[in-house]
Amino acid sequence: MKITVIGLGYVGLSLSVFLGTKANVIGIDSSSEKIKSLRKGIPYFYEKDLELYLRRSMEKGLIFSQEITKESLDRDFIFITVGTPIDDKGKIDLSNIKKVVQTIAKNLKNVKTCPSVIVKSTVIPGTTLDVIKPILEKNDLKEKVHFDLLTNPEFLKEGSAIQDTVYPHVTVIGGSSSNAIKKLARFYASVYPKDHKIIQTNNVTAEAIKYAANSFLAARISLINSLANICQRLPGTNVDKVAEVIGMDPRIGTQFLNAGPGYGGSCFPKDLQALISFANSIGYDPVLLDAIKSTNSDQVFAVMNLIKTGLDRIYGKRITILGLSFKENTDDIRESVSIKLIRLLLKQKCKIVVHDPKAIENARNIFGDKISYHETAKDALKDSECAVVMTPWEEYKKLTKKDFQIMRHPLIIDTRRIVRVNDEKINYIGLGVGT
Repeated sequence: MKITVIGLGYVGLSLSVFLGTKANVIGIDSSSEKIKSLRKGIPYFYEKDLELYLRRSMEKGLIFSQEITKESLDRDFIFITVGTPIDDKGKIDLSNIKKVVQTIAKNLKNVKTCPSVIVKSTVIPGTTLDVIKPILEKNDLKEKVHFDLLTNPEFLKEGSAIQDTVYPHVTVIGGSSSNAIKKLARFYASVYPKDHKIIQTNNVTAEAIKYAANSFLAARISLINSLANICQRLPGTNVDKVAEVIGMDPRIGTQFLNAGPGYGGSCFPKDLQALISFANSIGYDPVLLDAIKSTNSDQVFAVMNLIKTGLDRIYGKRITILGLSFKENTDDIRESVSIKLIRLLLKQKCKIVVHDPKAIENARNIFGDKISYHETAKDALKDSECAVVMTPWEEYKKLTKKDFQIMRHPLIIDTRRIVRVNDEKINYIGLGVGT
């Protein structure tokens, strides 16, 4: 099989390096810096096992290019994985994907094969048929004659992107051509485990499934965070025990019940907002979706209140932030609550000291010399008046009371409840733990 992947972000690069171990793959991105780095075998972001798969796939023949050419479209499958951000009005911005599709259409008329153009980017329901298909057909091209058009959303999680790409829990393929759907399904069946589930549907339903999944998961996080805030006010309660027991109910399950400072990253915030805007555009008032969004946005203030509770006076204090990425095992700080918290604390003239195993440089690009950066958590804790654990990195779980005793006034605000200290000289406040 010959495959082209256009857009080398988290989804596109993960897909490229995995499929590159199974087939002939060309990875395309408009960024010269990304392409230059990848050609050297160096990923431009951190993801577990990404570098290993990159090396393996390049040994198998994976190549990277900055241009969409006739040769790169003379393939069996063309995956579109470019970003679909939110514009300043809160609506999905399709400019990147439109530009890519226009270039594909321009070069596709000279291609003798009938490739499957596969939309893997997250797009609102109706986009594939109402936006992408008309662009492809402008140059006297017709679906099922010159190209097949499929929708194939991804469900990977940052921090486990490679694992989720290699072993996805499900594959959804939407389209109007049964032959095109079956062709892609056969290919996936050849690279995934035998018991892998492949769901076949139409384009619009496939698009809706992606937004439904992310909205549902965002709802679970916002709900457990609301319960944590309630537990905070009930002496003797612990949200982790609440989550453990309700997770035993087969109707509920255990995933995404880890209370914390709120969700972030490149998917949940933008996809929820895009769905809200889309719902409004078709005449439906998404009250619940609005509540999920506002609940998550307000969670950073719950963290601020815990800091104020522990310090009495917050102005000018030296505060250590442990964890900058929006979740563990990634260096991604997009929509990270840690970044939002730091901005609030800087307004209070606090002296901010930070540590993160992977995301220091990304944070430095935002804050410059406004905050202090340290290579180890222990160095970041020295002389601090408050330590806020924001990201559940494994190394933070290993911190002991000796590590916190070097603080000026040992106060721990643990938004993830992962630190284990038992010392009357250390003031510990866990988010969702009533005291």
